[in-house]
Amino acid sequence: MGTANKGVSISVEPLINDRIRVPEVRLVGPNGEQIGVTRIEEAIRLAQENDLDLVEVAPEAKPPVAKIMDYGKFKYQEALKARENKRSQVNAVVKEMKLRPSIENHDYETKKNHIERFLLGGDKVKVTIMFRGREQSRPEMGYRLLARLAEDLVNVCVVEFAPKQDGRNMVMVLAPNRKKSDAVKAKQVAKEKAKDTEKLEQKDK
Repeated sequence: MGTANKGVSISVEPLINDRIRVPEVRLVGPNGEQIGVTRIEEAIRLAQENDLDLVEVAPEAKPPVAKIMDYGKFKYQEALKARENKRSQVNAVVKEMKLRPSIENHDYETKKNHIERFLLGGDKVKVTIMFRGREQSRPEMGYRLLARLAEDLVNVCVVEFAPKQDGRNMVMVLAPNRKKSDAVKAKQVAKEKAKDTEKLEQKDK
């Protein structure tokens, strides 16, 4: 069983050049041009003439699709992409903010501002409403509060996980809305620059 699994992971690596064991392939040229169905020997010869490799890109097709390309460069670019994806996943931190269903307006505004700052910084935020005692029989208070929060932060976030009861708590996950948060950041920078300009003008007067 284990050996079969290993075989599957190895087969992810595409076959290249004389490792491609089919009589013919649907050939794609180095610039993406469709050459058509070609004998495997001819396809390998064309790749060698261009100092490139013949890479099987769609083995399930009939006949399989093979492309003439620089396989070393292709592998390097794929590794870069994988590293970039991994880095972005590592950087995506999930912060947590806890609220009570009967939170005062002042505390609500403070916590909302903290959440907004996290979102603008590119982090996701898990918002937890903590119910105590009789509050547990009034889940609508949590739903209302989370709906209000999502509406107040609509410019910088999207609701990744809608409000859901989780034991005594209620949870909602907000994720940064990249386009909107970038726009808000730009707006904030513009405001700060405008203030600095005003100060300079006042000094000159």
